[in-house]
Amino acid sequence: MKNRTSIILTFILSIFVLFAVPVAVNAASDGVKGYFKALPQIAENPANPVTKEKVELGKLLYLDPRLSKSGFISCNSCHNLSTGGVDNLPTSIGHGWNIGPRNAPTVFNAAILETQFWDGRAKDVEEQAKGPILNPGEMAATEALVIKRLRSIPEYREAFKRAFPGQKKPLSYDNVANAIAAFERTLLTPSRFDEYLLGDEDALTSREKRGLNTFISKGCVGCHNGVGIGGASFQRFDYGTDQGRFEVTKNEADKKVFRVPTLRNVELTYPYFHDGSVWNLKEAVRIMGDKQLGLRLKKKEVADITAFLKTLSGQMREIAIPQLPPSTRRTPRPDVSLVGK
Repeated sequence: MKNRTSIILTFILSIFVLFAVPVAVNAASDGVKGYFKALPQIAENPANPVTKEKVELGKLLYLDPRLSKSGFISCNSCHNLSTGGVDNLPTSIGHGWNIGPRNAPTVFNAAILETQFWDGRAKDVEEQAKGPILNPGEMAATEALVIKRLRSIPEYREAFKRAFPGQKKPLSYDNVANAIAAFERTLLTPSRFDEYLLGDEDALTSREKRGLNTFISKGCVGCHNGVGIGGASFQRFDYGTDQGRFEVTKNEADKKVFRVPTLRNVELTYPYFHDGSVWNLKEAVRIMGDKQLGLRLKKKEVADITAFLKTLSGQMREIAIPQLPPSTRRTPRPDVSLVGK
């Protein structure tokens, strides 16, 4: 009788173990919406409504290297639409072959984030778009040069009128940024994880769900949450010599504090961290576990988290490469005097 009871208990225990993992996965997924939010179709800004005309103009400007002093660098040079919205370099190359101090964040889904740049010095993509064009180490132009070049091209004059109807001076530097930002507000990449958030339990595999559970249970979700799965907070990251947000605020408490990056499309946006020093996603996960969470993640945990992170690779809409309007005799010529020196 005792042996029979033991056999029955063993059978029951086996059944429990067999179904324990799927139950844990589903139980965890039930609460996922408390941490994350699915992407919207467009990242709207009431102060800069997205219109077809603005988006068309913004795409031209985004791809046009004539916004730079050299006529060689465009927004797309560092935030390449064909390579995950980044340049896949540790830090970007700017005017005069200047090597920038930080890794280029992805342009995809940037418009949903609460601040821009690693140090959060811009509040939105409208403000962000103004910075690199004028930065001496990036595109190195001036507002006057940008406007003079664009005004010399009839197609651009007409495009600004269409994009900003009713304005007395539609071709302005503010509107250059507004048009680029409107285009960027359409660059959202819904992923399988969004399908999962919207109720499709089969959108993720059991391993990917296990990775999601590990991502939550180990505390990664404390910083990487919300619609951007990051991008909504600042954290101290004592890695390298960069002083981070301190360079903006001059507040001692902000030394080595950086904006938490979005993890959307993280599979494509290597190398990782503000200095682009880590090329392997699993290694980046391991380092974050150690540095930020004080955890020595097991190899299987790292692999599972990485499997989940790859579900954040989204669908990028097809973007036709336009024919840029040609320069005229009145268009200021490229200034490449510092290139290569």
